[in-house]
Amino acid sequence: MSSRACFAAAGAARVSASGASRRVARRGSSRRLGASLLVSDDASRSSRRAVVASPSRARPRRRAAVAPAAALPAEVGSVLSQFPAFLADPSPGVVPAAGFNTVVFTLGIGVLLRGLTWPGVLNSWILGATVMAAFGVRGYLLVCLYFILGSAVTKLKLEQKQREGIAEARSGRRGVGSVWGSGGAGAACATLALLAAPPGADLYRLGFVASFCSKLSDTCASEVGKAYGRTTYSSVPPFRAVPRGTEGAVSLEGTLAGLLAAAAFALAALAAGQVDARGAGIATLAAFVATTLESWVGATTQGEEGFEWLTNDVVNLAQITVAAAVAIAVAGAGGGA
Repeated sequence: MSSRACFAAAGAARVSASGASRRVARRGSSRRLGASLLVSDDASRSSRRAVVASPSRARPRRRAAVAPAAALPAEVGSVLSQFPAFLADPSPGVVPAAGFNTVVFTLGIGVLLRGLTWPGVLNSWILGATVMAAFGVRGYLLVCLYFILGSAVTKLKLEQKQREGIAEARSGRRGVGSVWGSGGAGAACATLALLAAPPGADLYRLGFVASFCSKLSDTCASEVGKAYGRTTYSSVPPFRAVPRGTEGAVSLEGTLAGLLAAAAFALAALAAGQVDARGAGIATLAAFVATTLESWVGATTQGEEGFEWLTNDVVNLAQITVAAAVAIAVAGAGGGA
């Protein structure tokens, strides 16, 4: 081998050795850098765990803001604060009564329409507001009691009464005439009490109770008699037997039901503070007198030629007016209600 070849071989060996040395150095440096990064990453994780675990350095959770409750308008709060006094007031006046009655009718319109036509509902609103204005919520509740009981008893054996042709029209739903035939005298007593007309609010309150005692008694006597009366008789001599549903006819079952209804309503008025025990007795007596007179008119005059104007509603209005007048007269003669 020549000297040049020897030098070339030696140089190549040195270059090869130098390259190998540099590769080894790079591998060692890469391993040290990787190890350093691993150590750094482990340290970072440990640091984060320590921060999370440390309660003193944990970030507090943000709570959702709760909006404060909206305050009621001053006007509403004022009305609500006066409500207990309104309930206890024996004569709250027209404006509060009209407002309360409107709320009741709005909430109970579904129930009202089961027993009344739409015109009947509107006229009942006038009746209810007038009674409440003069005789308070407790007097108003008595009107509601009459409506509920009167509507319920009208439904007794309704299909049977319809087949016999003696049921109330419109399946017992009452119209304008029925409203005033039932509550006209009570509304008149309430109006006179509001006007402070003599003989005084207490006697008019008694007349109001007696009028509804009489009307409930008449309704129960008629409807129970038509549904369950085994034998019905004319209410005037010679008291002959007549078909059920005949004007002026009476039955034992219906008469007893009417008496019980009048007494029960008078006791309800006593419990409501509208009358005292004496007043309850007077109202029951007045109801009996008025219903007896109504039966007599029905048997002798109603439906006769020349008296076509004497409809059921007119007779009913006369009946409840008599009841109120008798109660006021008897109580007044005895020195009060």
